[in-house]
Amino acid sequence: MNTAKPILGFAAFSGTGKTTLLEKLIPQLLEQGIRIAMVKHAHHAFEVDKPGKDSYRLRKAGAQQMLIASDQRMALMTENSTPQEPRLDELITRLELETVDLILVEGFKRVPFAKIELHREALGKTLLHPDDPAIIAIACDHPLDAGTLPVLDINDTRAIAVFIIRWLQQQEET
Repeated sequence: MNTAKPILGFAAFSGTGKTTLLEKLIPQLLEQGIRIAMVKHAHHAFEVDKPGKDSYRLRKAGAQQMLIASDQRMALMTENSTPQEPRLDELITRLELETVDLILVEGFKRVPFAKIELHREALGKTLLHPDDPAIIAIACDHPLDAGTLPVLDINDTRAIAVFIIRWLQQQEET
């Protein structure tokens, strides 16, 4: 994937705690002055506006795109006339890249780009690594021999933030 901004994903099976981890991690990265864009893959139809609100009513009336904006935020909702899996590279082109330093991605685990795999032993799922060569580290809650791959404590968001900051610095150097 070719973009001027570094992209780092968090890949795991459902229930591993990707969103919970990111919710704790993003403020720590912001404290270091890193501006974040976030792309999240959803597996189902979802609504971002509420039934009864003007934007919802206009979109349901047939608007292919609905852009709602205020002085504090904006949201663009686009209806897919033919349902299809979203492509990460296309979604990234919709971001305002000049306003961010790092693109974090939740999901898209089968797309080849740098990722930290999250793993919880209690879920009984297999590791995505070593079948995914784009995985640059594993954050887990149990001892793990991952060869030369860094193993991080999934519950230590400070250590994960430090790892990401170092990785980001390496990306800027290349």
